[in-house]
Amino acid sequence: MNHVDDSKPVRVDAWLWAVRLLKTRSQAADACRGGHVKINGTAVKPAQQVVPGDEIRVWANHRETIVEVTRTIAKRVSAPVAKTCYVDKTPAPPPREMYAALPVRDRGAGRPTKRERRQIDKLRGRD
Repeated sequence: MNHVDDSKPVRVDAWLWAVRLLKTRSQAADACRGGHVKINGTAVKPAQQVVPGDEIRVWANHRETIVEVTRTIAKRVSAPVAKTCYVDKTPAPPPREMYAALPVRDRGAGRPTKRERRQIDKLRGRD
């Protein structure tokens, strides 16, 4: 039984669940309601329709995933089939060396003072 239909619009929450970008459909709906799902740059509700060619940005698990819809799908399928329904355009994560360069505050040193906070912000490039 083939659940893939290239032309029929599908709800964004159902599509995100079907292609395994989010674990459950309720997680997908909650992400939409929370403004963590954007279609072509616009935050959407769970019932928003998805069609091939749409760019979807999902903020989940502390990272952003950017995909372009190539096929619409209504039911959850195996991971290999799900990967054929979108093109992953997510940029590569920053190298680990960048994380190591961030300063680490000594344990038990308390909250940073205002001066220390400004120095930390300057180091992180948040002038």
